[in-house]
Amino acid sequence: MSDAKKITSPITKDVVKTLKAGDRVLITGTIIAARDAAHKALTEALKNGEKLPVDLKNQTIYYVGPSPARPGDAIGSAGPTTSGRMDKYTPAILDLGVNAMIGKGYRSKEVVESMKKNCVVYMVAIGGTGALISKSIKKYEVLAYEDLGPEAIARLEVVDFPAIVAIDCEGNDFYKAGQAPYKEI
Repeated sequence: MSDAKKITSPITKDVVKTLKAGDRVLITGTIIAARDAAHKALTEALKNGEKLPVDLKNQTIYYVGPSPARPGDAIGSAGPTTSGRMDKYTPAILDLGVNAMIGKGYRSKEVVESMKKNCVVYMVAIGGTGALISKSIKKYEVLAYEDLGPEAIARLEVVDFPAIVAIDCEGNDFYKAGQAPYKEI
């Protein structure tokens, strides 16, 4: 990805505003791993007025449930989870100040509206490349909900993590733009 934008995470709102649907990025810094079960636990804690176990303000959330690490590796295969599985929880999570999400697949209309309201970008990692993606993850540290196993909330230290901006903070959708020319045929 020689034409990729190199960005640092946590990603600031100023950087979010520069990212456009279709941009290729290489992310270096820290991102938060959280999947379905973690999202459910977080939103239940919010509903119950409980203090959350992690501060998500300005964070990038990667929808991943990694496989166990081999000896000497920080993490096992770490491919993206289908993002739509988080959609019912996402607006509440974005209201906490999350700046970016990484997963795969489409997002609901409600999520896109919440992204525009909160100035959030949605990026995709290529499904089926979990072993390759794991090479960009240098450290994996469980932060909360350890009992959820691979769905626990964890901090990942990444170097040149590859992703593509699928939906920018203005709601421009690379999936729709990419498919448009073929729908006319």
